[in-house]
Amino acid sequence: MAEPSGEQLLYLTDEQLRQGIEAMFFAYRGFTADPDRILDELSYGRAHHRAVHFINCAPGTTVNNLLSILGVTKQSLNRVLRTLIADGLVESRVGRLDKRERHLYLTEEGKALEAQLSDAQRARMRAAYRKAGPEAVAGFRQVLEAMMDADMRRNYRALREPRT
Repeated sequence: MAEPSGEQLLYLTDEQLRQGIEAMFFAYRGFTADPDRILDELSYGRAHHRAVHFINCAPGTTVNNLLSILGVTKQSLNRVLRTLIADGLVESRVGRLDKRERHLYLTEEGKALEAQLSDAQRARMRAAYRKAGPEAVAGFRQVLEAMMDADMRRNYRALREPRT
């Protein structure tokens, strides 16, 4: 069966959309499978992975900024951060200008864990991107960005801005 053209994809049926949703679910399972195995050995979950990932992306980020990025409750994030700090993976430093702020940094051990988790995901994404080709990669990123709410898109784009 021939692949639909770009024009045909603008008018997707409910069945085609359902298939896309199912593909996202199964792709997400594959994307998280390798890190989940690593996290399970450490008695961590995906919340720990997300925190480590975004602290690595923005060293020195504040707890409030991380709350905004992750979209979780303060209580939930505090539980995760307490564990990561107690296990020596994250360091919390008092803000220079505002002593109430807590700035988060990965320790060397935290950076090593983040690299291990990300290496597994990068390998999977690299293989998929190579198989799909550059146009599909660009289109995939456009679709993902279009699915984000405005606040999420702002957070996503802020992570892409050059750090000073």
